[in-house]
Amino acid sequence: MTKVLNESLIYEILSVVEEIPEGKVATYGQIAKLIGRDRNARLVGFVLSKAEFYGRYPCHRVVNHQGRTAPMWSEQKILLEKEGVVFKSDGKVDLAKYQWKV
Repeated sequence: MTKVLNESLIYEILSVVEEIPEGKVATYGQIAKLIGRDRNARLVGFVLSKAEFYGRYPCHRVVNHQGRTAPMWSEQKILLEKEGVVFKSDGKVDLAKYQWKV
């Protein structure tokens, strides 16, 4: 049986995002794993793309598994840099240094 996207699941994802400390990042897959949906990184990304409809969450602290920021959101890098996250020369976040250790 598949789970359906509902407000409970949306808020479960957003509550994890809310816990990411300033100056740290999490990956979509990491968040999916934390909510018990290991294979649903894309679902996490979809929910975060709609997060503004549910309140203010630090979605800028979520990157892909390679440390890349969202391609259509140039402000994300600026927000992370303001929190002290330094980007490598290839434009990715150094996950070894900045990934949230839960």
